Amino acid sequence: MYAKRSLIRRTAVLTAAATAALVLAACGGKSDAGSGHSGGHDASASASASAGTGANNPADTAFAQGMIPHHRQALEMAGLAATRAESADVKALAEEIRKAQDPEIKTLSGWLASWGEQVPAEGGGHTGHSMSGMMTGEEMDQLSKSSGKAFDTAFLQLMVKHHEGAVAMAKAEQKDGGYQPAKDMAAAIISSQSAEIARMNGLLGKN
Repeated sequence: MYAKRSLIRRTAVLTAAATAALVLAACGGKSDAGSGHSGGHDASASASASAGTGANNPADTAFAQGMIPHHRQALEMAGLAATRAESADVKALAEEIRKAQDPEIKTLSGWLASWGEQVPAEGGGHTGHSMSGMMTGEEMDQLSKSSGKAFDTAFLQLMVKHHEGAVAMAKAEQKDGGYQPAKDMAAAIISSQSAEIARMNGLLGKN
């Protein structure tokens, strides 16, 4: 009789333990679902991927906030080339600049928004011309009023200066930044714009 009661108690304990395990598993599943992860492995992988990019720091913010108006001015200059340039090489270069830098502006803006930092407003004129390589309002006015060969020469000279400024900003990001995607973009800017500087100096030598 005692053995029978002991067996019943053991069975009850085992049943309760199994029920508790099921409840915990269900809660764990709900927690994963609520957090947007299907399981612990996915959550760990996501956290590792996030950590691998490096935390952003003030240098990353300065890079993004500075490069956005810098790129916008380059796009403004490139837009003038479509109707004012005489050289097909200058027009082709301007279009390449537009295609490369417009997506970068969107990426930089997205980073700033995700960091809770201010995205530079559009239409800010040339208030950022104190940044490395930025054209003054007067220089932009002169460029917009020129055409033909005179435009080609002015565009190339000003864009070389502009690119040199961007390369300097990108090198600062590589040195001081912490966010790996921003450092990667900086490396791409250094590579592409250094090549374009050499190309533009070559075109200036032909004029």
